[in-house]
Amino acid sequence: MTTPTAPLSPTPTPAETAALMEQVLFQVKRVVVGQDRFLERVMVALLAQGHLLVEGVPGLAKTLTIKTLARTLQGQFKRIQFTPDLVPADLVGTRIYHPRTGEFSTTLGPVFAHLLLADEINRAPAKVQSALLEVMQERQVTIAGETHRVPEPFLVMATQNPIETEGTYALPEAQVDRFMMKVLIGYPSEEEEFVIAQRALEPAVEVAAVASMAQLAALQAARRAVYVDPSLLQYVVRLVAATRDPRACGLPDLAPRIACGASPRATIHLAEGAQALALMRGRTYVLPEDLTDLAPDVLRHRLSLSYEALSEGLDADAVLARLLAHLPAPARPLHHDTAQRAA
Repeated sequence: MTTPTAPLSPTPTPAETAALMEQVLFQVKRVVVGQDRFLERVMVALLAQGHLLVEGVPGLAKTLTIKTLARTLQGQFKRIQFTPDLVPADLVGTRIYHPRTGEFSTTLGPVFAHLLLADEINRAPAKVQSALLEVMQERQVTIAGETHRVPEPFLVMATQNPIETEGTYALPEAQVDRFMMKVLIGYPSEEEEFVIAQRALEPAVEVAAVASMAQLAALQAARRAVYVDPSLLQYVVRLVAATRDPRACGLPDLAPRIACGASPRATIHLAEGAQALALMRGRTYVLPEDLTDLAPDVLRHRLSLSYEALSEGLDADAVLARLLAHLPAPARPLHHDTAQRAA
């Protein structure tokens, strides 16, 4: 079922953007029950051209969400089930020799899609993970010295199971840092689970295609025009720097508990994510609450805790909560002043 999509203006207004995002979320929520925060983070990643690492137990609609979103946006969807016997060619593709002609041909792998689901990504060894490094950062794959661009827009959503460690591999730091956000998904409430069971007993819902990849590309371009006040950008820099050297911000007790802090990529991702969140909320400027709302998701997977912190039962979220409480966001910029500067 496809519904005609109204063309966006060359520079979509906040009202147009919010309306289109609302239509997309409405279609997805016809199938996916609850998980509002998760769905919002998926849309933020799409607008900010980032990738998403999702952690949750099986059966929480992670695969269903991204598959439904692909149908709603009329994009190509591919799913890769990561297993220990995968090789890099299973992801990016390979060169095939044809004995009859004596020539080689290139077969492209499943990463060539708009929305790629890397299911249980931590079940593949490091050599397979390394195959995703180039495509996640450069949006391209090099096979036998030849470069192939993946479709645009391009999003990788990877999932991992937090309770099962047998037969899994820790993700390399370079791989983890390429994910814009790490989102934690919990169990639904009893009311939501009742609706889930009720819908499972009914005929399947036909999702309407309410947008296109061209429209999503226009929204991504509009996201770059969202204004970020210099005071807010300085706050992002201070917050990320505090994860590397807590002593400098007045928290010396956290220093021995953080083995490695966030990279400059975290600063960029937090600012870009705040732009996307502001655009979804119908604004052309970022507010402090956009940053503080996204900070745990952008930073939690970039903190490497020491053995001392782990022995005390601390996790990345607890450390980030200390940092956010100690480094309050700057005062909210005046709306009219922000709008004038943006203009």
